[in-house]
Amino acid sequence: MTPEKTSEIVQAFRSGHASARELVQQALDRIERLDGTVNAFTATTAKRALAQADRLDGQRRRGDALPSLAGVPFAVKNLFDIQGLPTLAGSRINQDRPPATEDAVLVQRLEQAGAVLVGALNMDEYAYGFTTENSHYGATRNPHDPSRIAGGSSGGSGAAVAAGQVPLALGSDTNGSIRVPSSLCGVWGLKPTFGRLSRRGTYPFVHSLDHLGPLADCVDGLVHAYDAMQGPDALDPACHARFVQPAAPRLSEGLQGLRIGVLGGYFHALASPAAQEASALAAMTLGAQDVVQWPAPDLARAAAFIVTASEGGSLHLPNLRTRQQDFEPLSVDRFIAGALQPAHWYLRAVRFRRQYRDRVHALFRRWDLLIAPATPVTATPIGTEWLELGGQRYPCRAAIGLLTQPISFAGCPVTVAPLWPAAGHGLPMGVQLIAAPWNETLCLRAAHVLERAGIASPRPT
Repeated sequence: MTPEKTSEIVQAFRSGHASARELVQQALDRIERLDGTVNAFTATTAKRALAQADRLDGQRRRGDALPSLAGVPFAVKNLFDIQGLPTLAGSRINQDRPPATEDAVLVQRLEQAGAVLVGALNMDEYAYGFTTENSHYGATRNPHDPSRIAGGSSGGSGAAVAAGQVPLALGSDTNGSIRVPSSLCGVWGLKPTFGRLSRRGTYPFVHSLDHLGPLADCVDGLVHAYDAMQGPDALDPACHARFVQPAAPRLSEGLQGLRIGVLGGYFHALASPAAQEASALAAMTLGAQDVVQWPAPDLARAAAFIVTASEGGSLHLPNLRTRQQDFEPLSVDRFIAGALQPAHWYLRAVRFRRQYRDRVHALFRRWDLLIAPATPVTATPIGTEWLELGGQRYPCRAAIGLLTQPISFAGCPVTVAPLWPAAGHGLPMGVQLIAAPWNETLCLRAAHVLERAGIASPRPT
């Protein structure tokens, strides 16, 4: 049997049942076979990957200690620097950039942990979107139904894991861009605390909101990737972590001592029957009964939009003036509007965020973990323009992030667990497991319980 999941791959390599070269070649073969349908990859790094695999095989032959992710193929959203490739960030304009001279810090850390980079992944241009309907590189398609979106902006990352092309991928999350594709593609995803992981060597979108994190086919892979990427980075002023807090040793603690609630109100009213069912299944399994109200989610979402548009528009203003025609048609108007926003809107949103975080953090004096759907609906058909939610009509591409934006605005860590509610009619629906900042381990412990109970899985059980 060919090992596919992260934990199976590590065990196969350690035991000698498969060489790293065989494992990496199998991943490259799957990418070649499936990507004509999925369109997750914008580049592969086969020569580099096989050379890295050969080094790992040499380590095993010599009897050297093997790192935690030895032999595991992975790929990264194409806003991560990969030595020798231009960092596209989903754009046409960045094709003119010189190749990166070194890998992003998180790529380096994963390779130090034994993982093997096999390529770069499709995304919404400059990470401004929730659907990965990229006009330059084509839409990434959902492996569970190729007529539907994979989510975004890390759509290539979610689709590549869901399709079994790689067991592990990296994405970025500003307003939901790890959590949305995790939900719609049915994979595990982790948005760490804002400032937890180094962003050095990645193309920015919104400096004050950007997070980086992993997507994986099992909780074990998610946890070991997260642990491998942790650590201070003195050269990244946005990396606020001062020490490593490993999650893997604490997974076995399960739900012991955890006070868990379910977000209601906004998070129930704007959820489809599939989203409500998935949240209820997770709550039942985790023993959560009390309904909790998240403070002012609609205001948080509005402020997040203002900050996103202002910082994104400002970042791209020079190219908006001279190369407007080279931008993605689905995002260029929003970038222009952001660049034209009054400064006092932005300043008010930033001031509100400081107050808002205090209100959110106060929730966690009573609760350790909160549950909410990750997306309001399952994956929509490519090209969908409108959604009906709670008796109101919403623009689809923005509304996919209705339930994620208020959470990231407060900087909280979130694990997305993939569930398969009956109302999803064969499509997955993710559930957010939310904790207070710097408490990723609590999210991951709950995710581990859902996985072991058979409630959450990348494939329907």
